[in-house]
Amino acid sequence: MIAWLVMVKEIKQHFRDHRTLFFLLAFPIVLMLILGITLTNAFASEMKLDGIHVLVNDTSSGELSQAFAAFQEELGHTGIVFEQLKSGMNGREEIGSDHYTAYVEVSNTGMTQYSSSRNTLESNIVEGILSAFTDKYNAAAAVAQELGSAGVQSILVGGGGDYVKDLSVAADRTPGSMDYYALSMTVMVGLWGAMSAGGLIRSEQVRGTGVRLFAAPIRRSDIFIGKVFGNVVANLLCILALVVFSKLVFKAYWGSHLIAVIAVLICEIIMATSFGIAANTWIKGGGGRGLVMLIVQLSSFIGGAYFPVADSGIMGTVAWLSPLRWGNHALTSIIYNGNAAAAWPAIGLYMGAALLLLASTANFRRTKEGV
Repeated sequence: MIAWLVMVKEIKQHFRDHRTLFFLLAFPIVLMLILGITLTNAFASEMKLDGIHVLVNDTSSGELSQAFAAFQEELGHTGIVFEQLKSGMNGREEIGSDHYTAYVEVSNTGMTQYSSSRNTLESNIVEGILSAFTDKYNAAAAVAQELGSAGVQSILVGGGGDYVKDLSVAADRTPGSMDYYALSMTVMVGLWGAMSAGGLIRSEQVRGTGVRLFAAPIRRSDIFIGKVFGNVVANLLCILALVVFSKLVFKAYWGSHLIAVIAVLICEIIMATSFGIAANTWIKGGGGRGLVMLIVQLSSFIGGAYFPVADSGIMGTVAWLSPLRWGNHALTSIIYNGNAAAAWPAIGLYMGAALLLLASTANFRRTKEGV
């Protein structure tokens, strides 16, 4: 009962502090909005072909001319623009001036492409599409020996929609920019619980109520448990508010396994609270709070709170030292792969670290006279 009353008191004090509410709610929401809008293109999962302009000089005739005209019309729906060479224009000079992505000469004897070295990617796309058309036309020419010209047109014109296909190697949903930053900011706020936890004991000492608590007929364990769970519940409520807000306002995707998501976040807050208490117990005079802020900000940076971090390489290895990375990786797998079991490794890491920190703190405080 005493622990429950202490927990309720901590929750009330937590939400009476308007600066804390701004720090835990308004600041992450602003970061979600700014980073989510600014870095939208960095999370684009598909490539648009608009902006590719091809200059064409078609002097062919007959079936090739008809087939290439149908080819241009079909690709016009993808955003690739074909323009005919006008009188007085020099195709190679236009490419040299970077007015077009590629220049194509089509004749009855073959097809020649001239590309700009300044737009290598776009030029390669055009080359691949033209190669697909050439292969298809050659196949149709072989069929024509058996079916005649009608068979050629049925293959070239009737099946012209498969020059460009978009197939995903990984069919699972991938996060957009707003999805990513809604997730990473939420996990980061859970880690911020260490900073508020650092003041749980110190606030009693600053207000002079620590001596009264110690003199009261209350077990230290009740005070300790009440304060820990009060901080955990207060931070959890802030995180749930962020989840709901990002889902309703920013349309962030949180998947269909919300229980697993919340379980990971709760364990992260418990670990962060344990770390905040431990740091401020070991280091006196405000040094503990400084250490907590340094570790939290460093963990947020290397763990991928502000930008995605690859799993490979040196940075990928270093990122796994960050508790934020544990949560990001687990939640991404839960939300976008539908793998609820991915929560267990993160829960194990968080709870294992929390138990070690709380045990060391309790052992350290047994030698002290006050709270």
